[in-house]
Amino acid sequence: MNITFDELRRIKHALPTGSIARIAQNLSIDEQTVRNYFGAHNYKDGSLVDFHIEPGPGGGIVHLEDPTILNLALSILGESSTQ
Repeated sequence: MNITFDELRRIKHALPTGSIARIAQNLSIDEQTVRNYFGAHNYKDGSLVDFHIEPGPGGGIVHLEDPTILNLALSILGESSTQ
Protein backbone atom coordinates (compact mmCIF):
# COMPACT_ATOMS: atom_id res chain seq x y z
CA MET A 1 0.00 0.00 0.00
CA ASN A 2 1.28 3.50 -0.82
CA ILE A 3 0.52 6.71 1.10
CA THR A 4 2.30 10.04 1.39
CA PHE A 5 4.41 10.56 4.49
CA ASP A 6 2.45 13.74 5.26
CA GLU A 7 -0.85 11.83 5.13
CA LEU A 8 0.52 9.10 7.39
CA ARG A 9 1.59 11.74 9.93
CA ARG A 10 -1.76 13.55 9.62
CA ILE A 11 -3.57 10.33 10.50
CA LYS A 12 -1.30 9.73 13.49
CA HIS A 13 -1.83 13.27 14.80
CA ALA A 14 -5.61 13.00 14.35
CA LEU A 15 -5.86 9.89 16.55
CA PRO A 16 -7.50 10.39 19.95
CA THR A 17 -5.34 10.13 23.06
CA GLY A 18 -4.59 6.52 23.93
CA SER A 19 -4.91 5.21 20.38
CA ILE A 20 -1.26 4.22 20.05
CA ALA A 21 -1.56 2.10 23.21
CA ARG A 22 -4.86 0.64 21.99
CA ILE A 23 -3.37 -0.37 18.62
CA ALA A 24 -0.30 -1.87 20.32
CA GLN A 25 -2.42 -3.83 22.78
CA ASN A 26 -4.76 -5.06 20.04
CA LEU A 27 -1.81 -6.37 17.99
CA SER A 28 0.32 -7.47 20.98
CA ILE A 29 3.22 -5.26 19.91
CA ASP A 30 5.25 -2.53 21.59
CA GLU A 31 3.83 1.01 21.56
CA GLN A 32 7.09 2.33 20.12
CA THR A 33 6.69 -0.03 17.17
CA VAL A 34 3.36 1.66 16.42
CA ARG A 35 5.02 5.09 16.70
CA ASN A 36 7.80 3.91 14.37
CA TYR A 37 5.14 2.86 11.86
CA PHE A 38 3.93 6.46 11.75
CA GLY A 39 7.43 7.81 11.13
CA ALA A 40 9.16 7.88 14.51
CA HIS A 41 12.78 6.77 14.60
CA ASN A 42 13.28 5.36 18.10
CA TYR A 43 14.35 1.91 16.95
CA LYS A 44 16.11 0.92 20.18
CA ASP A 45 12.78 0.84 22.06
CA GLY A 46 10.58 -0.65 19.36
CA SER A 47 10.77 -2.86 16.33
CA LEU A 48 11.62 -1.64 12.90
CA VAL A 49 8.58 -1.38 10.68
CA ASP A 50 8.68 -2.72 7.15
CA PHE A 51 8.16 0.32 4.95
CA HIS A 52 10.11 2.20 2.30
CA ILE A 53 10.05 5.95 1.59
CA GLU A 54 10.59 7.29 -1.92
CA PRO A 55 11.33 11.03 -2.28
CA GLY A 56 8.45 13.05 -3.67
CA PRO A 57 5.72 15.53 -2.88
CA GLY A 58 3.89 15.39 0.43
CA GLY A 59 7.00 14.28 2.29
CA GLY A 60 7.56 11.39 -0.08
CA ILE A 61 5.69 8.22 -0.85
CA VAL A 62 5.66 5.55 1.85
CA HIS A 63 5.20 1.97 0.73
CA LEU A 64 3.73 -0.01 3.63
CA GLU A 65 4.28 -3.76 3.44
CA ASP A 66 1.53 -4.43 5.98
CA PRO A 67 -1.34 -1.92 6.37
CA THR A 68 -2.74 -3.53 9.55
CA ILE A 69 -1.68 -0.68 11.87
CA LEU A 70 -2.94 1.93 9.41
CA ASN A 71 -6.27 0.12 9.05
CA LEU A 72 -6.73 0.02 12.84
CA ALA A 73 -5.89 3.73 13.06
CA LEU A 74 -8.43 4.54 10.36
CA SER A 75 -11.01 2.41 12.18
CA ILE A 76 -10.38 4.36 15.39
CA LEU A 77 -10.73 7.64 13.49
CA GLY A 78 -14.02 6.37 12.08
CA GLU A 79 -15.27 5.56 15.57
CA SER A 80 -14.37 9.00 16.90
CA SER A 81 -16.06 10.78 14.01
CA THR A 82 -19.37 8.99 14.65
CA GLN A 83 -19.45 9.80 18.37
